[in-house]
Amino acid sequence: MWGLLLALAAFAPAVEVGLGAPSTSVLGLASPATTKAPVPTPRSSPAQPSAGKENGTSEQHVRIRVIKKKKIVMKKRKKLTHPRPPVTARPSVTTSPTGTLDLPEKQEPDCPPLGLESLRVSDNQLDASSSQSFGLGPHRGRLNIQSGLEDGDLFDGAWCAEQQDAEPWLQVDARHPTRFSGVITQGRNSIWRYDWVTSYKVQFSNDSRTWWGSKNRSSGMDAVFPANSDPETPVLNLLPEPQVARFIRLLPQTWLQGGASCLRAEILACPVSDPNGLFPEVPVLGSSDSLDFRHHDYKAMRKLMKQVNEQCPNITRIYSIGRSHQGLKLYVMEMSDQPGEHELGEPEVRYVAGMHGNEALGRELLLLLMQFLCREFLRGDPRVTRLLTEMRIHLLPSMNPDGYETAFRRGSELVGWAEGRWNHQGIDLNHNFADLNTPLWEAEDEGLVPDTVPNHHLPLPTYYTLPNATVAPETWAVIKWMQRIPFVLSANLHGGMNDFSYLHTNCFEVTVELSCDKFPHENELPQEWENNKDALLTYLEQVRMGIAGVVRDKDTELGIADAVISVDGINHDVTTAWGGDYWRLLTPGDYMVTASAEGYHTVTRSCRVTFEEGPVPCNFRLTKTPKQRLRELLAAGAKVPPDLRRRLERLRGQKN
Repeated sequence: MWGLLLALAAFAPAVEVGLGAPSTSVLGLASPATTKAPVPTPRSSPAQPSAGKENGTSEQHVRIRVIKKKKIVMKKRKKLTHPRPPVTARPSVTTSPTGTLDLPEKQEPDCPPLGLESLRVSDNQLDASSSQSFGLGPHRGRLNIQSGLEDGDLFDGAWCAEQQDAEPWLQVDARHPTRFSGVITQGRNSIWRYDWVTSYKVQFSNDSRTWWGSKNRSSGMDAVFPANSDPETPVLNLLPEPQVARFIRLLPQTWLQGGASCLRAEILACPVSDPNGLFPEVPVLGSSDSLDFRHHDYKAMRKLMKQVNEQCPNITRIYSIGRSHQGLKLYVMEMSDQPGEHELGEPEVRYVAGMHGNEALGRELLLLLMQFLCREFLRGDPRVTRLLTEMRIHLLPSMNPDGYETAFRRGSELVGWAEGRWNHQGIDLNHNFADLNTPLWEAEDEGLVPDTVPNHHLPLPTYYTLPNATVAPETWAVIKWMQRIPFVLSANLHGGMNDFSYLHTNCFEVTVELSCDKFPHENELPQEWENNKDALLTYLEQVRMGIAGVVRDKDTELGIADAVISVDGINHDVTTAWGGDYWRLLTPGDYMVTASAEGYHTVTRSCRVTFEEGPVPCNFRLTKTPKQRLRELLAAGAKVPPDLRRRLERLRGQKN
C-alpha cells in the first residue's frame, strides 16, 4: 500500500518519439555554415576553424590563430573540500580585426533546461565519442548526478572519455527542432579522484553527420568556452548566438592536468515549431489548475500564505513553530473546518518540506497544495471538503528557510548539489534528529522490550539534551511541534526524521523522494504538480485506514489521556491524546486490541478492520482499580466507603 503511494509521487515517464535523421534543409530555416563532421582541435595543434557559407552569403576568409595549451596545475589534496560558490563563466574574449574587444552580453539564461538533470532527456538520447566504462558512460553526464562510494561501479559521477581519446565529445539528441542558448557544466563527482574539463567548444547538427560550431561574434572563429575549476561548482556559458538544431555536442578542449576528460552537463534550450510539419509536436507539459507556479523566496512565501489565509479565513490558520538560526520563522499553514483547535476524534496529519534548503520542489508542492485546497473548498469539491472536515492538516513548506534563501539566490540551475543543503550553522537537518533506533534494537536483542523498555514514545537520549549538544534550532522546533500535537500520519518531502517521529511520538511517517532534480526550473512546476497532486491527496486519505476511538473512565465518562493502545502481533503501541481519543493505522483484518492506563483495569476487545473507507470505531471504557479509587478518596479527604474497605481487606488477606 505504502509503496504504491510513494510510486504515485514519482515522475511520470517522459514522452519519447523516435525520429529519423533530417537533412540540413528540413527545418526550412536559414542554415549556419556547415562542414563535414569536423573534429575538435587536438590539444597540441593549432585551432583549425572551418570555412564555409553562412546564411547563403559568399565564403568568408578566416584568420587562423594559434592557441597554446596552458597547463593547469593543482596541488594534491588528501580530501575534497566544500565546493566554492557557483560562478558564471563568460565566452572567450577575442580581439576583432579592428582591435576592439568582443565582449559578451550579460549572462542571463533565456531558455529553460532541456532536461538532462530531471531525466526528461532519456539515456538513449545521449551519446559520446568514448567512455572509460559503462558507469562513466554518456548517460551519467547529467548535471548534479552523484556517484556511489566505489569508483568503477555502474553508477559513477560523470561521463568520462577514454584516456586515449584525443577528440572527445558528448552529444545530446533533442529529437525536435530546438533553440539552444547555453550550457552548464560540472566536473566528476567522486570522493577518490579529481577530474574536470577546463574548456570546451560547442557544435550543432540537424542529422548528426554535418556539424557547425558556435562562433565568436567579431572574429568569426570557433568560440572556446571556459569550463570548471573544481568538481562541483556549476558553470554557465551562454552561446554568443542561439542556434536552432536537433543535436548539440560538447567538445572538451582542455582538462585538469593528470585528470581525465569528465563532465556533467545541462543544456539550456527552447522548443521551436517546425514550419514544414515533419517533426511530431513537442508534448506540452503543464497543468489546468490556475495556481502560482513559480519559486518563492521567504518574503514571497509569506505573502502567498497570507493571501491563502485571506481567501479562506474559515478553514485556514497560519502559525509559527519557531525560528531558524538566522531568525526566519518556520511558518505552518493549518487547514481544517475548525482551525486552531483539536477536535475530539479528528486525526492530525502533516506534510513537511524543505529540510534540505536546496530541495525546492517539496516546498513549492506544499504551497501549491494549500492554494488548491482553498480554491477547491470554495468551489464545493466533495473530496477536498471531506478532507478538511474529517481531519486537521498542517503544512510546513520550509523547515530550512536559511538554506533555501542561499539556494534561491543562485537559481535553479546554478545552485549545485550542496549549496543551501545545510542550515546556516552548517548542520544537515536530515541527520540531526536523535538516534532512537540503536537503543531500541539493543533492548530488543536483550529481551527488554516492552516490559523494561517501551516500544513507543522513547525519550530523548541524555546526550541530546545537554547544553553543548549540536542540535539546530530548526530541529528543536520540529521536535516540540511533534510533542505538542497528536499527529497520526506524516510525510517528509524529503529527509531521515521518519524513524524518530515513529519512535518518539504516535506518528507514522514516510519519506518521499520527489525528483532527480532538486531545484527544477519554474516551467517544470506545473507538470510536477500534476505528477504529484493526486498522490498528495491520496496519502492524506490513508489516515482513515484502521481503527479509531476514545478511551473513557467508566464512572465519569471523561476521556483518559496517555492510555496505551496495544495490538496483538504488532510490537509498537500508541497512546491517547489529552481528550482520550486515539487512531491506529491498520490494514484490513481482525485484531485483538488492548487499552490500558495507570490506575485502571486493562480491557481487551476484538476489532475488525474492513475494506470500507473510514476508520472502524473501537472505543473503551476502563474501570478504576480499588487502589486508585482509595488514592483519590484519601487525596480528597473523604471517608472510605464500606464496600471498598471490605474489598481492600479481602485483597490484603489473599496477599497474606
